[in-house]
Amino acid sequence: MSELFDAVDALIASRSPLPSPAERKRLRQAHGLTLDEVAAALQVRRATVSGWEAGKTEPRPPERDAYARMLKQLAQLYPADPKAAAPATGTAVPETLAAPATPAPTGAEPARARTEPTGSIPEPASEDTAPRPAPVSQPAATAKPMSRRPPARKAAPPGAPVGGVDARFVNGPLAVVDVTDEGQVVAYCPGGLVLEVPAKSLPSLVDWTLAEGKLGQPKLSGPAKDADPLLVLTEAALERYGLPTALTAEERTAGRIPEGHKIVKQLTRAQWQLTKRGFGPWARIYRPAQGSERACVQLCIPSWDALDSRHWGDAASLPPAELARVLGVFAARVMTPRGSTAVTGLELMTALHPPTRASEPDADGKRHSEHNPGSLGKEPVDCAPCEAPDGHPLLKDLPRFHIRGPEEKLFEEAYDWARPMTDGECTRRFLVGLDVNMAFAAGANGLTVGLGEPTHVKAPAFDPKLPGSWLVDLSHVDLSRVKVAKDKWVELDADLLPSPFTPKGERPQGPAWYSTPAVAYATELGYEVRALEAYVRYDNGRYLDGWYNRLRDAYLATMADLGVDADLSPEDFLAAMDGYKSRDPELAIVVSVVKATVKGGLGKLRERPRGEGWRPGEPWRALSRPTWRPDIRAAVISRTRINLHRKMVKHAAFTGQYPVAILSDCVVYAADGESPLDFLPYREGKPLPGGFKLGVNPGLVKWEGTQTVLWGEGVREQFSAPELNLARYIKDGTVTDQDNGE
Repeated sequence: MSELFDAVDALIASRSPLPSPAERKRLRQAHGLTLDEVAAALQVRRATVSGWEAGKTEPRPPERDAYARMLKQLAQLYPADPKAAAPATGTAVPETLAAPATPAPTGAEPARARTEPTGSIPEPASEDTAPRPAPVSQPAATAKPMSRRPPARKAAPPGAPVGGVDARFVNGPLAVVDVTDEGQVVAYCPGGLVLEVPAKSLPSLVDWTLAEGKLGQPKLSGPAKDADPLLVLTEAALERYGLPTALTAEERTAGRIPEGHKIVKQLTRAQWQLTKRGFGPWARIYRPAQGSERACVQLCIPSWDALDSRHWGDAASLPPAELARVLGVFAARVMTPRGSTAVTGLELMTALHPPTRASEPDADGKRHSEHNPGSLGKEPVDCAPCEAPDGHPLLKDLPRFHIRGPEEKLFEEAYDWARPMTDGECTRRFLVGLDVNMAFAAGANGLTVGLGEPTHVKAPAFDPKLPGSWLVDLSHVDLSRVKVAKDKWVELDADLLPSPFTPKGERPQGPAWYSTPAVAYATELGYEVRALEAYVRYDNGRYLDGWYNRLRDAYLATMADLGVDADLSPEDFLAAMDGYKSRDPELAIVVSVVKATVKGGLGKLRERPRGEGWRPGEPWRALSRPTWRPDIRAAVISRTRINLHRKMVKHAAFTGQYPVAILSDCVVYAADGESPLDFLPYREGKPLPGGFKLGVNPGLVKWEGTQTVLWGEGVREQFSAPELNLARYIKDGTVTDQDNGE
């Protein structure tokens, strides 16, 4: 009989009533759930849930019953009638749908909490994903004067984690601290939560943050540490706590306020300490760790230029609630910012691969710190002499004005190449620029890099799987005849292609140092290589894979929020990219910061001296970091350049078209039409294998800009520069100065 009952239950479940597709989406967003979270709870793909909400498909058993149950509970919490009562603060969240990292304050904490109307401000959902915002037509919530808010209400005492969320960080990773017109200090958290802050001084603000704020972020990997809470201080908050709203010219140069400032003394009296970089735009205030307990709060001060406008746009001038949203989405999808985008990019590497881990218990049951396999370890390693930048201590014995050539110095940099147009290209009407999405991130994906110190080897046999720097003569590689497949040779016009081995595209003239990806590409093109010597790293691994995956996922999720999905057709992709930033300018900032985190993090791997009285031949501060690894930076750049060259070769072999200019990840072609689709060889919607493909994924390309051929010839004539790099100006056609390599 029970089998009959089960069959009846299954029959009923197969017809479980569901709300309309639009209502399904409204209910999910009202509770701050992402498509990824719902998909994970129902054990289906994200695209499946998206299809249900778009009305393209309908759920089938057994998922249909669970989906209907979820929507029914959400409908009770968020009635369609806008006049219906809002859900109670302490409403329980269904266990299977709990949002993992920084949810709205459903179970609260000792701080006095109030909730702002959230509008389209999403609630960062976890350390892995952040929620998608409400449709663009819904205005983002803005902070309102305190008098307009509902009366303050005290939160319930802390208890068990709410909905599976770490109770220590229930209010999110960060807060923007401001002062209302009525003089109340408040902290805006991601998701619309506003906390009343009782602290009267900066030391007490730090105390409050650690004791009651419930701010922070869970660690990104097993051996790592939880992220410290981040407080963003507005100008009003700076005034309230006795700090200047702007730095003087001298303080800006020093990057900090003086050690004798009254607030620094105030912190010292309260037994708080500052890191070596002092009290600057990204100050860290801490007490030495007691066991596993850390006491550290980081400050971000936008009016002191903490948020570089080149990457953060106008984020520093956003109202507190909007700024909390931007920072919160970035924190949930990447990590809590630790400083500049470059610093954050480097810190993300370490957070995913901490240098140490706890050992297995010894005979006494105690655990000890030991090296974490796959990490760069605790101690810095010397680079190879060829990898050392000018002025490095390894080069102190060189004559003072000696200039190292390619046979002495590894010079792996991004492309900056251009050539005059041919007569045939001049008859075409347009110049079309293509830009590789997240090019350097794609270059890091799957790349094997050295983890330990280099080993010097004489006359080694080249191994494409062994990371290192190789002294080899590649001048014999002739681009007029290359392999494009296993046994398929093609003839090309080598004069119209840059060399893949030099940033300026010049053909090598003799032995030179190259990273493994460049030498491997020479063999791929069909040419034998014989290395004279090498510095190889036998201890190696795919150190950057997790870093790439997290930044890729953050980029793709945010672009999807802006209406640019990964599965669009070429035509739909170009249409979606048109004006995508204006659909949600705040999320567009997040995209910009994610991209800057990639480039900045890689740049930090070879950070140069920054003043401080440094002289050539002396060590500088960055050399003491295990993450000072110019060899890893060089390998990523080499692979990125090779990836682009491979696409150009495939395109030339199939179409006979050649690039006229390349700048880093942007390449320009002459074409008869204004769109990339006017010259990219798509067949029935499918791109040329191994060539350029339109799409949002890292490594695919987007349209950068189009100008006329007459414009190109005009600016080259204007600046008397036949090889002026047009890729630098293709985006909007504005040429403000002669090509200067910036």
